[in-house]
Amino acid sequence: MVIFHNLLLWLESSKYVLIFVGCIFEGPVVMMTSGFLYRIGGFVFLPMYLALVFGDFTADIGWYCLGRFGTRSAIFKLGHYFGLTPETLEKVENRFRHYHQKILIISKLTMGLGFAFIVLIVAGIFKVPFKNYVILNLVGGFIWTALLVIVGYFFGNIYTMISGPMKIIFVISVFVAFILALKYANKYLKSANI
Repeated sequence: MVIFHNLLLWLESSKYVLIFVGCIFEGPVVMMTSGFLYRIGGFVFLPMYLALVFGDFTADIGWYCLGRFGTRSAIFKLGHYFGLTPETLEKVENRFRHYHQKILIISKLTMGLGFAFIVLIVAGIFKVPFKNYVILNLVGGFIWTALLVIVGYFFGNIYTMISGPMKIIFVISVFVAFILALKYANKYLKSANI
């Protein structure tokens, strides 16, 4: 019982660090979950929002650095672990040559049309000036994060209206539906001729 109590205290004191780290690995899910938890009283808005934005931004900087400082052969060698193939990279590169600023903003606001991290790697490969990359990425990140937090907040509103064991069923259903929707959207967008 003491261990459980200490764990809860640690989670409470580390929650903003945890959502920062969580956002590095799985941004959209953490953003929506944070919006939900904010609605039911689990977070203070500003520290939560900034932790989400900068966690996601940290991941984006990592992808940019991989493209900028990694070699093409290394990227192709390891890319299949992330769904990065020469064909998808070429598809993004062709459009990127002409429209890199618009692509960076649109990519951030649409989860990359199924190619989010590939777009960020290509930005590094093409050596988009880091200052431009940071500005475009942060502008898109603040908007994208706000949208997902609002969606999570909306589900938190519904959750507060439900009573009893239906709350658990609701939370599980929303979480599963969101994960499946993300997977389907990414699969569809990757297969589409964009």
